[in-house]
Amino acid sequence: MAAEDFPEETTVSDRGMVTIPAALRRRLDIEPGDKLRWNVTEGGDLAVEVVRQRYGAFEDDDLQAPMGGDGVETHDLAGYEDDPAFTENA
Repeated sequence: MAAEDFPEETTVSDRGMVTIPAALRRRLDIEPGDKLRWNVTEGGDLAVEVVRQRYGAFEDDDLQAPMGGDGVETHDLAGYEDDPAFTENA
């Protein structure tokens, strides 16, 4: 039996909160903003469904081109970055 076959276990906090183990988040591709839908079966078992909450026009596009940088910096898409007439210090 592989390590990922063992059941994951978490503890419910005094505020009713639980943490999804990192291995499960990676395996199920759960990201911040995703929702969990909780259902109780007729047999009394708890079932959880991941509801994806990805935003943007291309959230499901695996062919996205890298834009470079770390995502924090900004770029002048008009191409005026290197033109001294259009700098903030001018």
